[in-house]
Amino acid sequence: MQIRVDCADKHVRTMLRQLLRAGLDAADPESAIRRAVRVRNNRLRVGAREYDLTGFSRIVCIGAGKAAGAMAVALERQLGSRLEGGLVVVNDGRAGRTKRIQLLEARHPVPDHRSEKAARRIIRLLASLSERDLVLMVLSGGASSLLAAPAAGLTLKEKQLTTRLLLRSGAAIQEINTVRKHLSGIKGGYLAASTTASVMTLILSDVPGDDPATIGSGPMAPDSSTFADAKKVLDTYGIRNRIPLAVRRHVDRGVQGRIPDTPKPGEALFSRVHHHVIGNNRAVIGSLAKRAKALGLRPLILTTTLSGEAREIGKLFGNLARDMHVSGNPVRPPACLLAGGELTVTVKGKGIGGRVQEFALAAATSLTGLSGVFVAGFGTDGIDGPTEAAGAIVDGRTVSRAKQKGVSLEVSLRENDSYGFFHRVGGHIVTGPTGTNVNDVYIILAL
Repeated sequence: MQIRVDCADKHVRTMLRQLLRAGLDAADPESAIRRAVRVRNNRLRVGAREYDLTGFSRIVCIGAGKAAGAMAVALERQLGSRLEGGLVVVNDGRAGRTKRIQLLEARHPVPDHRSEKAARRIIRLLASLSERDLVLMVLSGGASSLLAAPAAGLTLKEKQLTTRLLLRSGAAIQEINTVRKHLSGIKGGYLAASTTASVMTLILSDVPGDDPATIGSGPMAPDSSTFADAKKVLDTYGIRNRIPLAVRRHVDRGVQGRIPDTPKPGEALFSRVHHHVIGNNRAVIGSLAKRAKALGLRPLILTTTLSGEAREIGKLFGNLARDMHVSGNPVRPPACLLAGGELTVTVKGKGIGGRVQEFALAAATSLTGLSGVFVAGFGTDGIDGPTEAAGAIVDGRTVSRAKQKGVSLEVSLRENDSYGFFHRVGGHIVTGPTGTNVNDVYIILAL
């Protein structure tokens, strides 16, 4: 995979490519499966849990997510003929290479009819299994839209509109998934309830904290959230009166207890369901720190659970970068400050962008006039918002270059047009889809 960094400083381009490559290698889904899954003498070991494969009649694989296709490939190699087959849903352009598991394509980040069709097929497959069977589920970021089975009384179109409003509202992924689970017949543990088979879910986490109930909206995990929580999210972000009437009534009926809530922790069905996280943002940031040290930089990991509004966190990182340059705090140059997580964007303008591009754009003003200081944001899936960019990098000359080209940073931020800004001014990081998804990476380089 080629990593293109649009930065005038050749040394920084090379350094950033090496850092990002190290991070992506740590998040490689096939390598993660090989590390986590072992088969020997008809015994399957996943982490600390072991299964006697002779005790199962059928072993099938299901799954969904941006990295699920590569995970399925690796799982086939590990299990060989012991694996009967299965169904795994991937985003457009990521199907292929499997022999036993069928890969189905669907849309991301808003589900389409293929998402619903694939979900119904997986439900039927699980319903055909018994307690003598074993399900291996591969799950990664993107699964929430790739598997869509609207709850009874709701249509896919109604879910699509609700999803679009949530994605533009500024709500955190945990909040978005709280709503999704209560509009679904598959999320929030409902998929686990559709079968009597034993289940092991292999997770490549795209959620800070690695909560199985949030990743992919927790199709195999118990859900502690309620319809009241879902209603609170809709109210908090001012979209309750904008969602379809059927969705609003569905949530209201749930709050009133007229619709059963999602399966909860402690229910007996989850005694046969287990989860194992095979990769996450923490591993990526750790790998970046090691590579930074090898490059002669002083690495400092700030957090791997970064959250908040992208433009506000961007301003904070811009100020941190200035402090590193001026005073050597919190780490003295040559240094690399690292953070991982997932930011949000409250869309109010009519531009095009993504959370890491908006983060970088918001950091630029604080760097004005400084030399040797850079702030970058990178989405590990290679797709930041509805654009082909994975992220962006800014430096002390970004603002002056924008002025020379007649581009207003302030207007770009107001219109949520970070992609348009970097397309005209320069600074994009482009990889194309990476085949993995473990949140975002945020970097300050002070040289």
